[in-house]
Parts: sequence; structure tokens; C-alpha cells
Amino acid sequence: MESNPSPIRNAPDEQTPGPSRRTPLRLARHGATFLGVSVVSGALVAGVALPAVGALGLTAKNTAEGFDDIPNDFKTPPLTQASQIFDAKGGLIAKVYERDRTVLAPEQMSPYMRQAQVDIEDARFYEHGAVDLKGVLRAISKNAESGTASQGASTLTQQYVKNVNVEKAGDDQDAVRDAMRKTLGRKIQELKVAIKLEEELSKEQILTNYLNITYYGNGAYGVEAASQRYFSKANKDLTIAEAATLAGLVQNPTQYDPKLHPQAAQNRRDTVIDKMLENKHITEEQAKEAKAAPLGLKYKDPQNGCITAKAGMGFFCDYVRRVVKQDPAFGATAAERKKFWDQGGLNIRTTLDPEKQAAAQNAVSSNVRVTDTVSAAATMVEPGTGNILAMAQTRPYGLAEAQNQTVVNLNVDAVMGGGNGFQPGSTFKPVVAAAALEAGLPATQEYDSPNKIEYPTMKTCGGTWKNTGKPKTMVPNESASEKGPYQLKEAMALSVNTYFVQMEQEIGLCAVKQMANKLGITAKASGAPLEEVPAMALGVEEVSPLAMANVYATFAAGGRYCAPVALSGITTVDGREVPVPPARCETAFSESTAKVLNTILNGVTEGGGTGRALSLEGDRQIAGKTGTSDKKRAAWFSGYTPQLATAVWLGGPRGGVEMRNITINGKYRTEVFGADGPGPIWRDAMNQALRGAPKQSLPMADVPDPAPRPDPSASTGASGTGSPANSSSTPRR
Repeated sequence: MESNPSPIRNAPDEQTPGPSRRTPLRLARHGATFLGVSVVSGALVAGVALPAVGALGLTAKNTAEGFDDIPNDFKTPPLTQASQIFDAKGGLIAKVYERDRTVLAPEQMSPYMRQAQVDIEDARFYEHGAVDLKGVLRAISKNAESGTASQGASTLTQQYVKNVNVEKAGDDQDAVRDAMRKTLGRKIQELKVAIKLEEELSKEQILTNYLNITYYGNGAYGVEAASQRYFSKANKDLTIAEAATLAGLVQNPTQYDPKLHPQAAQNRRDTVIDKMLENKHITEEQAKEAKAAPLGLKYKDPQNGCITAKAGMGFFCDYVRRVVKQDPAFGATAAERKKFWDQGGLNIRTTLDPEKQAAAQNAVSSNVRVTDTVSAAATMVEPGTGNILAMAQTRPYGLAEAQNQTVVNLNVDAVMGGGNGFQPGSTFKPVVAAAALEAGLPATQEYDSPNKIEYPTMKTCGGTWKNTGKPKTMVPNESASEKGPYQLKEAMALSVNTYFVQMEQEIGLCAVKQMANKLGITAKASGAPLEEVPAMALGVEEVSPLAMANVYATFAAGGRYCAPVALSGITTVDGREVPVPPARCETAFSESTAKVLNTILNGVTEGGGTGRALSLEGDRQIAGKTGTSDKKRAAWFSGYTPQLATAVWLGGPRGGVEMRNITINGKYRTEVFGADGPGPIWRDAMNQALRGAPKQSLPMADVPDPAPRPDPSASTGASGTGSPANSSSTPRR
């Protein structure tokens, strides 16, 4: 039996002396040397340490009695395998694994592979028990004759036991080294397990387990991964020459790497073929043909992890990984969930719609360049289900920052792999409106809405907020011409700041916070608690695009909030269904409130509203809201149709880019607003995503338009631009 080194190899402490004059003393010395190294095979250990084992009468059957039952891990080892993540239509998003392995049943393996591995590693495998006495004596003789101690006598079963111990060690390098350590105690234990295994498992079962666990180099564990890595085919389809190539790798995957050392690999392959012929498992003609064949590699680099995901799906892939590793449905503790993920062997079905993903990705990529100082992110959510249908951003998923790649998912909260979020600006105003309508205020609620006011005193959930600044903090409207009175419909269309601060004062900050909680915003994107401050109405609490897409999906669903859903099902490779958390939905507000919100947010995209330029193809009915944050550091458009809600953010990835006098996608802009920055991205994404889908109407309420007002500029001479000092420090449209 030839040794089967792990990918982790320990260097010898000293060089073994080469061949020398064979004196009796020398032979005895080498015999003693083998006594030391023979603990690797475990053969001689049995004669010394195991009960009822004679040096010349050792068999597996008569030594198994009296041993404790062996752990099930050795009978059916819990091998780590690759998992596959699929989109909603069955397309592969990515293959992820701790170890690239696909476990096969015996009938799924090439007969040539099984025979080649036995012939080169343990030709007498089917004739001996856990210990091959003839192999032990042969190794002693050869080591003494050669003056080395390199010839081992471990059986395939013993090697399998060692490999299970290495596998169980996982990524713990200390544990791996301990599993590989050639100590007397460890080899005794390994041999005890091997003897018991030979009693409880058939030879075919042991061989199958061995072929599934063994390392074949280049990140390939088991014969199926090795077949795909080196020949791009299933193991059952291997030729004799290909099977021999793989079987030859086990002794030293690095030395015989066919990619790096093709001649060494071919020589080793031919040795395996000769062994197959010697043992009469192939004919002379087959051997001749196999040795004449080229290596014929069709090598495929390891494709692991979300970095390999297609069509910009890497960020969603990473989100799925975090969902599995954080949801208690997959384990009560973080360690249990990590083990579930690392073990792999999962077929994970997700909610991601590949067509809508393409629409979102095309929109962010065609409107913002990866080299721009700003980036864009977009999330699509299905109203009424919480299903995440798309998650895209301008900069690609990856570790190469010099190539403008990132692994920070700008669409989600920090705990799910995102950053600290971004101020949503005026896209948060509908949350205030929802709270007010639920508190009993009418859809025609009117406030005097002066051009500028001091933040008034407001009630919080636990007390009172007071404007104690000196001078007191002020909130202005967008332009000097914006003076009330205004009703809700017009105030939303024009995004009048003072109107929503006055509304917030009437219902109290606690009501706004509670409505945000009902809509899924229970904290800032960073995880910090929401602050009950009057500027909350103007969108100063940092959130993620996913959070805002879900808020607007709730508007579209008639007030039915559903927590974001990424998983639709998980199946193990053996066909077992793993329960996934069901959709968690509840009523956030009444249908009558939803109808009013639809009506007033539809007004934003029509007539004189801030989003009037964002109509969709086919004159689809839409509703939405623009938003621009403090100092133009973030711009938003969040909107929806009855079947799709999308939130788009534009800004500096770390939040520090002021979008004034800036070039985006090759176009110079003096300043950026929600309507002209993220707005066109939203429009492009929605047009492509909904192309071919039926047109649907939003349920509306009868909200009368306010009476026309005279043009203030006719009497005041206002230019339509606000004070730079005031407007620069206030979240706006």
C-alpha cells in the first residue's frame, strides 16, 4: 500500500540515509527503523498493543472482539460537498464549497477508476483484512535492503481511517496536523477502527468511501471532482488512461500534478496501467492502447464561491450565504449553522428572477460607470410576498479594489454584508404620511407650511424632543417660492419639507418610528437604533435599498408587509427537503391608507410632481418618490407598479461624495437630484423588467386636488432657488 498524503504535508526532521553496505548490524538497524515508521501502517502496532493479536496470526476478524463500537462518522463519513445556488428559474448562480466534492454511489463510478485505485494502492485489498501481513514483511525486507524506511505497509482501509480523521479536522490546521501525526497511540486507535470497519462494512463500501474522501490535488476531493477538474467529464465516463492518471495522483498530488508536471504524471499513469495489467484487470491490448494515449487534459480551474456568480449575481449569492448562516431555522447556534453551510451538498433554490436581475444590472451599469466616483445600487421586491427578485450594483463583486471591485453589498444592511446605509432623503416622507393616515388624519390634511420653520417640540415614545440649539435648528423648503398652505397630495408631489415636519409634530415622533418598524425598518442599516428626531421625516436615518424597496412593496401590496425572502427551497444531494423559513407577512396599515398612498405617490410621477419625467413604456400606472440627502451625498428613487417595487440609490460607496459639479457616466452635472440621477436608472430597470407583463392598475382613493394657488414669484420676484446655506444642510427631493 502506497502512502496517501494529505494536502498538508509535514517535512521530515532529517534525511533518511541512502543505500549502504548490508551488514547484519545494518539490516537490524533498518529493521528497527521500520519498526518506528511502521506505525504509519499500523501493522506491527497490533502485535504489540492489541489484545489477542499474535505477531504472525493477525486477522481483522479475530481482533475486533472487545473493541468499542466505532463512531458512525467512519461508516458514513459526513463529507463536505459543494452546494449549488439556483435562481427562480433553475439557472445556476454559483457553486460554493469548503471542499470541492460530489459524493458518488458505487454505480456512478467508473469500474476502471475503482480497479486502478486498488491496483496501485493496495493490490491485495480484497484478500486481507485491516492489516496486510505479507505487505508488512515485504516492506521490512525492502526497507532493509534499500537502506531506507520509505516503504509503507498501510492498507487502503487504514488510509481511509486516517483520511476521515483529517476530514473531521476541517480547517483547523492544528487538528489536521494532529490527525496526520505518526504517533504510537494514534496509529493504535486508527488500526482498531480499521479492524472494526472491516467487520462492519463490505470491501466495496470501504472502497467507495475511500474514493469519495481522497484528495486528488488542485482542490479536488473525491473522484467526481477530480474527473471534472482534469478531464471535464463525469467519473463514470473515464477511459482506462484517464482513470489511471487520477489513481496515480493519490500518492503525491503535487509531484504528479498533470497540469504542472505532465511527464511525471504520464510516467505515473503508465505505472498504474502496468499494475492493472499485472493484476489481470485489463488486457495487454488495452494496456498498450492506454499507454499510447496522450494525457488528454481538459482542465477546469476551481470555480468556487460567489465570486464566480454570473450576470452580476455575486452580491445576492453572498446575501443567500449570510441568510443561511444567520437564520435559526438552519441551526440553533452560529456554530451549528456554519457546520450546516460548510458541510454543503445543498441545492439551494432562491427567489432571484434572472430576467429582472438582468434588467436591474443593465440599468445600473449603463447609467453609472465602474470608474465613476459614485456608484448605483438597485433592489427589486415582489409586493405581497417579500420575494427578492433582483439585487444589482454598478461595481462588480470581487476582491480587486484596483479594478473597482468590492464585496460590500450596497443593497443591504451591514449585518448582511452591506455598509452603513445611506440617508433616504424624501423617499421616507411616505412613511410619515402612512403614520398620519393611520392616526386618523384626512387625505386632505392641510398645514400652513411656511418656507422655513424652527423644528418644533415633539413627543417621543419615552418623552419629549425639544429644539435646544442656539440658535434653534431650522428646516427650509427646497426653494424660496415654496410657501403654504399645502395639502398632502400637493406637498408630496412637491416634496415640501416644512409640511411633513408639521405633520410629524401633530402625530408625534413615536408614531413615525412605530410605522417604520411595521415596515421593516427597526434600526439603521448599521444596526444602530433609530433616533427619534424631527429630521426623521426628511430621511436622515441611514437605510439600505433593500429596506426601501420592501417599504414600497408594502405600499403596492395594500399595506401587507412581508419580510424579505431570498430562499424558496433547499434540497440535499440525496433528495431530502430541508425546511426553509416561511414568508413572514403581517398588516402594517389598512387598505384605505394604502389607496391614499397610491394616489398621492402617483401624483409625484404626474403633472408637476418631482418624478414627472419617469413614466414607463405603455403608459403603465406607477407610484413613487424622489429623495436627495444632506449635501447631495445620496439620491434615490423608490417606486412601484402593482407587481413590482424597486428602490434605486446613487452616491459615493462610502457616503462621502457630494454630487455637485460631478461627472457621471461621462456627463457633467452641476448637481444631482433623485429625479435626474437614480430616477432614469429606475425607469430603465422597470421598463426592461416589465416588458411583456400585463398592465395593472393601482387601487386609488378619491383625493381631491387642492384649489389652484397664485404664482408666488409674480409678487415676490423669487428666483426659484433657495439659500445655499440652508438648502445644503437639509435632505431634499
